[in-house]
Amino acid sequence: MIGQQDNDLKIAHILNSVNTIAMVGVSKNWKRPSNFVMKYLQKCGYKIIPVNPNEAGNFILDEMCYGKLTDIPIKIDMVDVFRKSEECLSIAKEAIKIKPNVFWMQLGVTNEKAIKLVKKNGIEVIYNKCPKIEHSRIFGSLGSGGFYSKLISSKKQNLMINKKKSINSGFFVSKNLETLSVHAGTFPDTSTGARSFPIYQTTAFTFDDTDHASSLYNLQEPGNIYARLSNPTTAALEQRIASLDNGLGACCVSSGHAAQLVALYPILGPGKKVVASSKLYGGSITQFTKTFKNFGWEATLVDINNLDQVQNAVKSKNVRALFAESLANPEGNICDISSLSKIANHSNIPLIIDNTMATQALCKPGDYGANLIIYSTTKFLSGHGNAMGGAIVDMGSFDWANGREFNKLTTPDTSYHGINFYETFGNLSYINYCHACVLRDLGTTMAPFNAYLTLTGLETLKLRMQKHMFNASKVAFFLKNHQKINNVSWAGFKESTFHELAKKYFKIGFGSVFTFSVKSGYEGAKKLVENCNLLSHLANVGDTKSLIIHPASTTHRQLTSEQREAAGVGDSIIRISVGIEHHKDIIKDLNDALKII
Repeated sequence: MIGQQDNDLKIAHILNSVNTIAMVGVSKNWKRPSNFVMKYLQKCGYKIIPVNPNEAGNFILDEMCYGKLTDIPIKIDMVDVFRKSEECLSIAKEAIKIKPNVFWMQLGVTNEKAIKLVKKNGIEVIYNKCPKIEHSRIFGSLGSGGFYSKLISSKKQNLMINKKKSINSGFFVSKNLETLSVHAGTFPDTSTGARSFPIYQTTAFTFDDTDHASSLYNLQEPGNIYARLSNPTTAALEQRIASLDNGLGACCVSSGHAAQLVALYPILGPGKKVVASSKLYGGSITQFTKTFKNFGWEATLVDINNLDQVQNAVKSKNVRALFAESLANPEGNICDISSLSKIANHSNIPLIIDNTMATQALCKPGDYGANLIIYSTTKFLSGHGNAMGGAIVDMGSFDWANGREFNKLTTPDTSYHGINFYETFGNLSYINYCHACVLRDLGTTMAPFNAYLTLTGLETLKLRMQKHMFNASKVAFFLKNHQKINNVSWAGFKESTFHELAKKYFKIGFGSVFTFSVKSGYEGAKKLVENCNLLSHLANVGDTKSLIIHPASTTHRQLTSEQREAAGVGDSIIRISVGIEHHKDIIKDLNDALKII
C-alpha cells in the first residue's frame, strides 16, 4: 500500500507497467480536473475508459463512456477513482470483480475500508494522489516546472518514458547532498546524449498542434509556452534546488529580491500583512516596509528571537505569513525555526525561511517545520559571483485550503476559465500558481544562462561550504583576539547568544558571513575596507572570493540610524564574507589593513 510518503520507484513502475485505465467519475466538462487528467494520460499513451453513469453511451474525449466498471468489455490494468471518499468502498467492491492490478484514488480521496478490501484481494493501492501529477513529476521534467521527482538518472530521458521498462530501469535514488547537487534535475540530453545539461536559450516553444497549444494555455498538461513562464534549463535548476531541501518543488526567478516578491504574491493581498524579522538584510527591510506598500501589503517587523513578540504580532487577523532568515545577513543572527513553526502552524499561516546564508549544506529549514524556503541563488548556491537569481522552495507541507483565506489558490481564477488551483493541483497548487500567474504577470524570470551557471556551481556546493566554514572559523578567532577589534558577531563562539541554536540547526559550521566592529569607529571602518588588497570591496556575499563591505555607508545606507542599529549594523560595523582562498592569506590581508587604522 502506498501512502503520502510514497516510494517513487514503485510509482514509476506502476505508471510504466499499466496500459489501460478505467477512470471512474470523469467529467465531460473540460474545466474539471478529471477531464484534465484523462486528456493528459491519453496523450502519454494510455488508453482511458471513462466510467460515469450519467454519461453512459456517450463519448468523452473520443472514448465510449460506460455506466459501471463491470460493463467495460476489455481488460483493465488500473482503476482511477474521481469520486468522493465515502463512495470508494462500493467502487472497490465492483473493482475486485474485474481484477485490475492497481486501485488508485485521486488527490483528496481516501477510504480505509476500500484500501483494506482491495489489498486483501491482491490489488496495489494508491490514494490521495493524481496519476497526471505523478506522471508529469517523474517523467516530464522538461515541461513540468520545478517539481522534483526524487529520482535521478544517468540515462536519456526518452528511455524512461517507455512504459515496458522494469522497476529500476533508468532510475537511482539518493538522499545525499553531494550526489543530488551533481545529478538532480539533469538527465543526459534526449536527442544527442550530451551529459552536460543544455542551455535552452530561446524565448518561445513550438506547439504540436492547436489542441496541444490549447491544453498548455488551459494548464491541462505541463509544457513550455513562453520563456517568461518556464524554460527547461531553469526547470532543471528548480528540481535540483528542491531536491537539496527534499522539497515538493521550486520556482526560480531573477534575483533574491524577486524570490521574496514572488513567494509572497500568492499569499498576500491589499491590507494583508507579513510578520518579519527586524534583522533582515537592509535591502529586504526596505522592500518589505516601503516597496510592498505599493501593492497594499503591510509588514510588521519584530525581534524574531522574542517569541512572545512574534506570537502577539501574528494574532492580527490580516497576517498571512511569518518570515525570517535562518542565518541573518549581515550580523549572523540565528532564528529558532522549530519554535517559529509552532507559532505559524497555530495561527494557520506558512512559515517562510530565507536560507541564503546557510544553504542546504548547513541547514534544511523544512526539516524543522518551514513551509516555504527562499534563496538568493546569486550567493552560495551559484558560488562564483557570476549569475543573478533567486528561488522559492515549497515543502508541500502547508494546507492552503485550511489556512487564513488564501483566496488566490483556493477560489476560481478568472484568467484560467475559473479553475481552482488547489482543487486542480492539490499541494502542487502554490508552485503552479507561481509559474502560471506570478511569472506570467510580474515577469521576474531567471535567464537560462544564469540557470546553467548556477547548475554548474551547485555541483560543488558542499565542498565549497566546508572550505568556507573552515576559513570562517580561522578568520573569526583572529579578529576576536585582535586589539583593534571591539566585537565579532559569529555564532561559532561559545559565548555567542546564538551558539546553541547554531548547534541545533547547522550541520557543518556556523556561517561564513558575519560582522565585526572596529574601535576606531565609522572612519576607521571605511579605512579598513579601503586598504584590503585581497578581499574585494563589493556588495555581495557567498562568493568563492573573500568580500568585505561597510554596511552603514553602502548596503544599509537607506535606513535610518535607528533601523541600522536594530539590524545590527552600526557605524563601526564591517561585514565580511569569507571565501575559499588559503585562510592565512585572508588573515594576512586583514591584519595588514588593521595596521593602518
